[in-house]
Amino acid sequence: MWDTSNDYRLLVAEKSVDLFLRTIEGANLKGRWNKRKVVDNAKDMIPELQSLYYSYVEPADLAQMPQIDSLKEKANQIIEFLGGESWYRDFLDLANKDEKSKLEEAIAKIRFFLNIILNIDKRLALGPIDDPVIAIDLKVGEIVSVGGHPKADNLLVCNVNIKERAITVVTNDLTVKEANMVAIAMLPPTSFMGITSEGMFLGAGDGILKDVQGEIGEMPKRIPLEALNEARNFVEGFLK
Repeated sequence: MWDTSNDYRLLVAEKSVDLFLRTIEGANLKGRWNKRKVVDNAKDMIPELQSLYYSYVEPADLAQMPQIDSLKEKANQIIEFLGGESWYRDFLDLANKDEKSKLEEAIAKIRFFLNIILNIDKRLALGPIDDPVIAIDLKVGEIVSVGGHPKADNLLVCNVNIKERAITVVTNDLTVKEANMVAIAMLPPTSFMGITSEGMFLGAGDGILKDVQGEIGEMPKRIPLEALNEARNFVEGFLK
C-alpha cells in the first residue's frame, strides 16, 4: 500500500497553493481580474489535496481519482479569473518600469503553481517513486540566447526554449552557449538581484550538462543521478 501522506507530489502541490496565495496577496496585479474568485478556487484546493493524503492508493490509481480532476478544473478556472490565457501579458502591459522586476517574479511563481496542479496526474502516473524530484518537472531545453547579468559578473542569464514557451534561467556556469541542449529542473522561481530564474540547469562535476538527449520540452534521457542532487535538495528546502 502506497503511503500517500508522504507522496512528494501531493506535498509540493499543497505547498505551491500556499506560495500562490502569498504571491497573489503581495503582488501588484493591475487590470480587470477577479481576485476573490482566484483566491477562493485556490483555497478550495487544500481540502481536495488533504483528502488525497489519506487515500492510500497506488499513484497510478491516485491520478484517476475525482479530486485530481477537480484540482485541474479549479486551476483552469483560476486562469480564466486572472484574465484568460493571456493573463500574464495583460499584467505586464499595465506595469511601469519600476514594477517589472517584482511583477515578473510574481508571474513566474503563479506559472509554477499552475503547472504543478495542471500536470499532477502526469507525475503520479510515473508510479511509486519516493524521491523529491518526482514532484517537479524535468525538461530538455535548448538555449537560444545568453547574456551577462546586469548586476553580477559571475552570472549569466539564459533564454531557454522548452517547446511550449521560453523561460529564463540564471546560471553561474560561464561556459554555457547558444544551442546547448540542457536539462532543467522546473523549481520554484528564484530572483537573482532582480532577474527571476524559472528553473535550474542540472549539472554534474564542474558544470551543467550541455548535450542532453531527448525531445525539447520532454523529460531528459540518461542523465547522471548525481545531477539530480541539487534539485532534490531544493525541493526538500521548499517543503520546509
